[in-house]
Amino acid sequence: MKGASLKYLTKEGFRNVWVNRLMSLASVTVLLACLVIIGLGAMLYFNVNSLLDTIERQNVVMVYVSDSATEEQTTQMGNQIKVMDNIETCIFIPKEDAFQAQLESMGDDAVLLEGLDENPLPDAYKVVVADLSRFDETVEQLRKLDFVEKVRENDDVADKLVSIRRAVTIVSAGIVLLLFFVSLFIISNTIKITMFSRKLEISIMKAVGATNWFIRWPFMVEGVLLGIIAGVVSFGVLAGLYQGMVLLFNNMLALFKPVAFADYAIPIFIIFIAVGVFTGSFGSLISMGKYLKEQGSVVSEEKS
Repeated sequence: MKGASLKYLTKEGFRNVWVNRLMSLASVTVLLACLVIIGLGAMLYFNVNSLLDTIERQNVVMVYVSDSATEEQTTQMGNQIKVMDNIETCIFIPKEDAFQAQLESMGDDAVLLEGLDENPLPDAYKVVVADLSRFDETVEQLRKLDFVEKVRENDDVADKLVSIRRAVTIVSAGIVLLLFFVSLFIISNTIKITMFSRKLEISIMKAVGATNWFIRWPFMVEGVLLGIIAGVVSFGVLAGLYQGMVLLFNNMLALFKPVAFADYAIPIFIIFIAVGVFTGSFGSLISMGKYLKEQGSVVSEEKS
């Protein structure tokens, strides 16, 4: 295809968007709705992940040191814990600090412990596990350390958090995939309607020897342009909706700070444009291929 022809056909693609503006508006609106729902689903996923990360950091493991351990042996245990590959943080809690915290938490009832001759609490390490899917494995490694008196953990919470994260990932991926196919279907049908409205023109072009790609190009340009418009507009709509929802539910989210949209703005914008371009171009190719086959006009070998 020569440069002049390519320029002419590209202009035709832009013209088609305006000539068929009602259908173009319908396509952009439907694709916009799909992209916004995908975007909101993605932001919900990021927020759920952030919330789960917060809960995970609070799901600590307490490793209590045996009273028979010397100060050097206690320090060595802490060093062994810190070098484990699935440990995020390891904080030493001296028994004096633990006892003082216990007294403060008891309030007026702390007088019941005033008669104790010595501190009954052991030294301990407050450990946060990095990957909860390996929680049981990590706890077992902690139990095998020398001079460990006891390990206190909550494996039920860990298992539930892992299950929730997995379920959120699967559901989010399913919704995104479903809406992607809906978008592809809408774009392809819009292009198909445009082709039927120009059936006579296409037949004349084939009659004078136009190749299939010569016919396809304007429709591909139209599909890509609709996808880009939908991607840009939906990004703006998503940003406004998300910020509005954060402000609306701000009082309800006092215990949880939502993720900032700006942190994900660039990848979301790129993905929206990519999805728009792909659905537009691929939808056009699908529609054109089916139409040309129905018309019996597909040639086995095409020349540009």
